[in-house]
Amino acid sequence: MGSPLAFLPILLMLMGALGIGVVLLSLNALLGRKIRTKRKLSPFESGMPLLDDSHKRISVKFFIVAMIFILFDVEAAFLYPWAVVFRQGGWPVFAEMLVFVSVLFLGFAYLWKKGAFDWD
Repeated sequence: MGSPLAFLPILLMLMGALGIGVVLLSLNALLGRKIRTKRKLSPFESGMPLLDDSHKRISVKFFIVAMIFILFDVEAAFLYPWAVVFRQGGWPVFAEMLVFVSVLFLGFAYLWKKGAFDWD
């Protein structure tokens, strides 16, 4: 374990970032324009004004597909560093990645069989 002083630069950086955030928010509150119009206070989402005020239920299927996309996207991101290391590591690294991709494919096949990708 190192000296507590070794963490001093990190602490100073965090304090500096926090200080800059506080200063900028304070300056905005003090000097910023405060124009309150009906148009500025109305809800606005995704570049389109809302058509009605009711909250619509979103299917759970949407969230499942979104989480599956994020999961496979993150897993695919692991393939890029592996491709860089593959030249240096040789066949043992290839075998490890083959196991990784096999487990990923088994998960994909399981989700396909369960119907997670069907939009009924």
